[in-house]
Amino acid sequence: MTSSTLEHPSRDKLDASTKPPQERFPSAPSSTATELASLKIGLQQAIRQFPDFPTPGILFEDILPLFADPHLHRSLIRALELHVRSHYRDNQRADIVVGLEARGFLLGPSLALALGAGFVPIRKKGKLPGPTETAGFEKEYGKDWFEVQQDAIKQGQHVLIVDDLIATGGSAAAAGTLVKALGGTLLGYVFLLELNFLKGREKLDAPVFTLLSRQEGDSSTR
Repeated sequence: MTSSTLEHPSRDKLDASTKPPQERFPSAPSSTATELASLKIGLQQAIRQFPDFPTPGILFEDILPLFADPHLHRSLIRALELHVRSHYRDNQRADIVVGLEARGFLLGPSLALALGAGFVPIRKKGKLPGPTETAGFEKEYGKDWFEVQQDAIKQGQHVLIVDDLIATGGSAAAAGTLVKALGGTLLGYVFLLELNFLKGREKLDAPVFTLLSRQEGDSSTR
């Protein structure tokens, strides 16, 4: 799926704040938490919903308005930056932000610039030149593959993985495997949205942060 939108069938709204205690991040300072909460309100209001698109029973979440408006775009990157800076110590600063094909490319480069980090894309198999490392993951209709260039991450570098959505967690887990295969230290995963009922975070072995929590369900297996 290569569009910059999210789609899912309607379900009763779930509480995205419900996480196992061991997976919760420490509390942010009150000033940071207040700014972050304010930013999230505006971002959440900007996402558009299209019922029964592209087929009946699908609730289509359109995140493109977050990127079409420069103020919203800045707010989005600022919100992600606030989270990262408030939850990782100075000795855990990200050296690399990894973005997953394709919508992670919308978030990753801007967040990397804000953090003073490098950006590394993880792409589908066959799209990167030179020697690559490969990891597979299961999708709804079979297996897919991610690749990263072998010299993209250096031994011991601190890495954050960023994507728009976590559903079943398969693609994110594959990205984590690639980071560790290259010798990187995986700090955590950062997502714009999460489909809690699919329990994708249970497949991930590093802290998981989700910025917004309006999702009700999804039929994808990302």
